[in-house]
Amino acid sequence: MTTKVFIDGEVGTTGLQIRARLNGRDDLAFISLGEEKRKDAAARKEALNEADIVILCLPDDAAKEAVSLIANKTTRVIDASTAHRVAEGWVYGFPEMSSEQTQEIAGAMRVTNPGCYPTGAIALVRPLVMAGLMPEGWPLTVNAVSGYSGGGKQMIAEFEDEAAPNYTLEAFRAYALSLAHKHVPEMQKNMGLANPPLFAPNVGRYAQGMIVEVPLQLWALPSAPAVARVHEALTGCYEGQRFVSVAPLEESAAMTKLDPEGLNGTNELKLFVFGNEKTKQVRLAALLDNLGKGASGQAVQCLNIMIGADEGLGVNL
Repeated sequence: MTTKVFIDGEVGTTGLQIRARLNGRDDLAFISLGEEKRKDAAARKEALNEADIVILCLPDDAAKEAVSLIANKTTRVIDASTAHRVAEGWVYGFPEMSSEQTQEIAGAMRVTNPGCYPTGAIALVRPLVMAGLMPEGWPLTVNAVSGYSGGGKQMIAEFEDEAAPNYTLEAFRAYALSLAHKHVPEMQKNMGLANPPLFAPNVGRYAQGMIVEVPLQLWALPSAPAVARVHEALTGCYEGQRFVSVAPLEESAAMTKLDPEGLNGTNELKLFVFGNEKTKQVRLAALLDNLGKGASGQAVQCLNIMIGADEGLGVNL
């Protein structure tokens, strides 16, 4: 059986990456609109309703509009925008988040693809909350650095195009200084926290790749868990997973640096526990490609789950 797929916004950063991962698939048939019809409401509505699965790679308002144009009860949607990340009736598209998540995605009509930063942060924190090591009311801080491709075409031009009006030579940039980043609500909800985490994202002068970090004072947690117990909570959660792995403590202890570009082009997410038992402190770190497991790779993984295909088909570039 051939599944008809329409990528609405296929010429954007995420859309292009998804299409590249899906090219050559004989189980999919693509519905595409020419440049002259991409902003034609009637043509878009027809494509949205003709497709078996629509993948939205649009700004939030345009994604909401696209969903409103679907007039049937058969078209299924994967939304890569932030628009529906915490919306009622949408399944969160992080298959490894819980033991039930893959099954929920498989049967869903509406799937919201997670943000890149939340993918790493949730993967690190949720298992600790579920294991009772971190109280729901814990005052959490999440730090991160990403390549500039995460900001889409506008930010890519800002760092790469010398003719762009806002071209910059900055090596590193801290942003979201108002503490109101759009990824925070989905972090809080899916981590299982009572309060929003303090999120401190940064952009480096490189194209793609991401590290998300959560520092913890273990001595301050109610049970004052050992470094090994934190590691155990993570390994227990992701044991046997195909795309999420946890580095052995011995591997982490031997490391002196972590390269944010280390998993580029893949749908992999690797977690690390850098700990000091004497000081009872850890730095939890997640390494991923912000355009892979943080965006297009994960969207393709969800698509595969929804149509009953091999979960890993085409998820890597």
